[in-house]
Amino acid sequence: MNVYCTLFDSNYLTRGLAMYQSLYDTGEDFYLYIFAFDEIAEKILKRLALPNVKIVSLKQFESAELLALKEVRTRAEYCWTCTSFSILYILEHFNVLEVTYLDADLFFFNRPSLLLDEFHKTGCDVLITKHRYSPQYCYHEKTSGIYCVQFMTFKKNENGLKVLRWWCDRCAECCTSTPQDDKFGDQKYLDDW
Repeated sequence: MNVYCTLFDSNYLTRGLAMYQSLYDTGEDFYLYIFAFDEIAEKILKRLALPNVKIVSLKQFESAELLALKEVRTRAEYCWTCTSFSILYILEHFNVLEVTYLDADLFFFNRPSLLLDEFHKTGCDVLITKHRYSPQYCYHEKTSGIYCVQFMTFKKNENGLKVLRWWCDRCAECCTSTPQDDKFGDQKYLDDW
């Protein structure tokens, strides 16, 4: 069984539910942790009682460090900041050997385990994916970076956790929605890997 996590608020609820349903419809054997980023999303998700899902509330998740960052970042910047921390939270609080983060606006047309099977053959500890912009949008790579946060796997081992904690630290330092000093959101850091 593959373990996934995602985060979204009520503004992205329809996208998150479409992502969940597309994953479910592939027949994938999975468990999905959803970080509900506001009370509306949390209430609706709990009422839906989706199979193979655990809801993680902000009360459970947010640390003093994250709450301090929440005060000085835009909503988008805060969500981006929390991506790396949500992955770390799963690895530290639940009995899993690896977790794959999924952007809430992904939609699956086939089992993501096909990608994970390939990843497991490599012996690597972290999986990242390229943006693969269409030629007319390649200029975005300069701002957004080569890699996209959309689908990332981290193993719960020394190297996987080292890379993940490095990313958490960078996102805590800066997670701006305005490109600056070779930084943009949470994903420009992936170019360094």
